[in-house]
Amino acid sequence: MRGDLEFMSVPRLVRTAAERYGEREAVVDGRTRISYRQLGAQVERAAAACLAAGVRTGDRVAVWAPNSLGWIVCALGAVTAGAVLVPVNTRLKGAEAAQLLARTRARLLFVTGPFLGTSYVAALRQALARRDGRTGRFATRSADGQQGLPSGPLPGLPHLRDVVVLADEAPGGSRTWKEFLAAGGSVSAGAVRLRANGIGPGAPSDIMFTSGTTGLPKGVVVTQAQTLRAFATWADLAGLGEEDRYLIVNPFSHTFGYKAGVLACLMRGATMVPQPVFEPGALLATLAAERITVLPGPPALYRSLLDHPGGADRGLSALRLAVTGAASVDGRLVERIRTELGIATVLTAYGMSEATGLVTMCRRDDPPEVAAHSCGRAVPGTEVVVVDAAGAFLPPGGTGEILVRGHQVMAGYFENPSATARAVDPQGWLHTGDVGVLDADGNLRITDRLTDMYVVGGFNVCPAEVERLLARHPGLADVAVVGVPDARLGEVGKAFAVRRPGSRSPSAGELLAWARREMAGYKVPREVEFVPELPRNAAGKVLKRRLRQGVERAGGEAGSGGVGR
Repeated sequence: MRGDLEFMSVPRLVRTAAERYGEREAVVDGRTRISYRQLGAQVERAAAACLAAGVRTGDRVAVWAPNSLGWIVCALGAVTAGAVLVPVNTRLKGAEAAQLLARTRARLLFVTGPFLGTSYVAALRQALARRDGRTGRFATRSADGQQGLPSGPLPGLPHLRDVVVLADEAPGGSRTWKEFLAAGGSVSAGAVRLRANGIGPGAPSDIMFTSGTTGLPKGVVVTQAQTLRAFATWADLAGLGEEDRYLIVNPFSHTFGYKAGVLACLMRGATMVPQPVFEPGALLATLAAERITVLPGPPALYRSLLDHPGGADRGLSALRLAVTGAASVDGRLVERIRTELGIATVLTAYGMSEATGLVTMCRRDDPPEVAAHSCGRAVPGTEVVVVDAAGAFLPPGGTGEILVRGHQVMAGYFENPSATARAVDPQGWLHTGDVGVLDADGNLRITDRLTDMYVVGGFNVCPAEVERLLARHPGLADVAVVGVPDARLGEVGKAFAVRRPGSRSPSAGELLAWARREMAGYKVPREVEFVPELPRNAAGKVLKRRLRQGVERAGGEAGSGGVGR
């Protein structure tokens, strides 16, 4: 049954899971293990505390914390109280988080205690202190247009009335998690149930912010029904079930972690094992100790496991399913996951925040080459087409922009109708900005972003394709390619490469000579710069604009001689 019809809303999903799966293990977080019944009770208690704190239906509630049981409980508690969830990535700096809180006019913030040596509350205070909170960039206006006054725990964020620290101690102006929960003791279970039952399928579920690789991140609003239908489909296609133990490495602050992780497990009764930090050695230990069966993640996760000493021989026999997806998934990587990690089913998928995170996906009975060379075909209820620059539909084999139409296309960008109109046309097609090609069976292969393509002497070059090929070099750990100006050819490629730890090879000349044997001449970068690491945003995407800006500041044009550093 479709998730939107079966559960109607995320709060009802939580309640149904508690009733349906009862004493089955729901979450394993370090030494803490709780059942689905216990999880349901904790979520209802958190929802009662939200009501006691004055959270109203439609208020935005933010969570700025790593993957943990606490994140799951406070987020689902807020949604059960009728709030719209605003997940905040822990990799954001204080000023970036403050921007999201201000733009969404968040009413309540759940924030982690000190994490990896950082105090997140202190980071927010410092960011706000650097600006005039009353009249500056972070000040916001109420619905009647009046300037907000700092009345909450963080001056400069006038709508933020409450900050709850997920720890035993909290700085002045904020509350601990225990204090917050205790204040909800006066709210009855009936009041919580009444609020939860008032949330319909068309109500907003969350605001997920785009990664912002080309500008200010936009808040994507998705409804309850869209969320439930998309990830009931995901769970069905993945074959997720009650016996599965799911290691959730993808951040809960993004669709892949929260919805393909937490919500999909709630739908199917799987055990959630949240992982707050990605460290290959610790990850391998958890995979073995918890007998993990399901491990979705980006390509970099699997490369790290494969490259870790003993990674392919760590007692991972329980692993049965891997799900990955990216523009540059390499078919060889898919084969290595199968053969070296011993994962029988490897599925690839494609999604984006504006499409509720799910557009295409492989099927479990697909031939292995489908996952190795595509990200599957459109999920049920979804149309995917490829169009040329004039907007005309292209036949199979044609390369152009990917358009998506279906139930999962966002309700819109938060309070940004002009950007919404640019992204979704009057016919309901979402213009993704991604470039790809469909085969005769409808399987989609992503080749690049429209904004990343460049032209070498009249030939279009997709950097992602070049990156996939360069990534096969045994001496490279990471690589990104951008187009740079060239006096003779107009543009040429420049590669920014990261060598494997402890290696001094290849040199620029060696890498370019290798590239000439692997790809057409016009695709070969003309220059290589070796860097310690690639600049990435909070979502882990390479900030290519920063790489281009570095080239521009250097003031030079990339030559054709293959200069390297």
